Order: sequence, then structure tokens, then C-alpha cells
Amino acid sequence: MAEETYNPWTVVNVVFRHLADQGLHPTLGDNGHPGEPAAALLRALGIEPRAEGDIRQSQNIKEHLAQLRETMLDES
Repeated sequence: MAEETYNPWTVVNVVFRHLADQGLHPTLGDNGHPGEPAAALLRALGIEPRAEGDIRQSQNIKEHLAQLRETMLDES
């Protein structure tokens, strides 16, 4: 049986819309990047978030590649 996949932000959006429809005013990541609180919400719902949907992963990779380029250019 194939594993089901979800766009994690779609799931978070559905939850937030449902809460808003109930008259609540949910917030996510008031004190910083919302990625970790969103991941915690997904885990609470039994959904394992994937790194592909996390913009921080992309930023970390870009920073790492920039460091490698700097190191390689300085050594040549």
C-alpha cells in the first residue's frame, strides 16, 4: 500500500480555518519562524512533516554551499 502524502501547510491551513470558523483567532510562530510550531501541530495530528516543505532547510543548504565556495576559493 502506497504511503499517503500531504502538503503540511495545507493541513495547517485547514486546521486554522476550522478554528477561525469557530470564532477563535489562532496564531502560529508569534515569537519567530512558524515552522517548528507547525511541525508540532502536524505531529500531534499523526502526520510526520518532511524537510522538503521547510524553507529553513533550503536556507541552510544555501548558507552551507556559500561557506564551501568561500573555503574552496580561499584555498586555491
